[in-house]
Amino acid sequence: MTLADALLDLQELTERLRRDCPWDREQTQRTIVPHTVEEAYEVADAAFDDDDAKLADELGDLLFQVYFLSVLLQEKGSADLETVARAAHEKLVRRHPHVFGDAEAQTAGRVRERWDEIKRTQEDREGIFHHVPESLPATLYARKVQRRAAAIGFEYPDTAGALADLDDEIRELKEALADAGEPAAETEPHPHVFEEMGDVFFAAVNVARPLNVDPELALRTMTRRFVDRVERAEERAAGEGKSFPELALEEQDRYFDLAKEDLR
Repeated sequence: MTLADALLDLQELTERLRRDCPWDREQTQRTIVPHTVEEAYEVADAAFDDDDAKLADELGDLLFQVYFLSVLLQEKGSADLETVARAAHEKLVRRHPHVFGDAEAQTAGRVRERWDEIKRTQEDREGIFHHVPESLPATLYARKVQRRAAAIGFEYPDTAGALADLDDEIRELKEALADAGEPAAETEPHPHVFEEMGDVFFAAVNVARPLNVDPELALRTMTRRFVDRVERAEERAAGEGKSFPELALEEQDRYFDLAKEDLR
């Protein structure tokens, strides 16, 4: 089977499911997109885990999302999979003049600069923050906004500047906490603390960006690592006949440190 055959088979399958499956018939763009986002995250997890078999499987799920959404466009007569594919092809050629034209770009950084320049000059995208979707996860939304600002030169000259800003924001958060105090459980935070906490998160993303660290993947990875360590600590405690949730904090910390050693 050729690539063209495989892609055509998937198109025909998608159209049949839309026609014959009660669940697929009920779907709209808005009901499908949450699944699309979920599949994208599963692709990211597989890639980050360096699991090629899982990555191939998850890419198939994500590819089906593209096909299904394209079928919905086709039903409305506004576009179809061919339109989507040709538009993507044309856009990629246009944004790579260093490959398909006479322009020069010897580094990845220069390529990104040219992309932003092409978007502004050739694609009629007005404003610094054009086409930044607010539906992005907060860390990615912040990074994209920061990249747009950086494209016009509005950023710290180096990571040291971004780190100094993060230090300042943490200091201001501490000052806000000293004034407002910590809130009771399950109550709204003090507005000043809320704002300063947001500044800390934004500043942290601004540090991650020049280090080429994806803040969303980094946070997700460390959260998963924390889960693994706590679960391992719970297993260790259970092996000694103890209930981890019922232990004092000092004892929980001891098992947690042992779990970190186990998982290294």
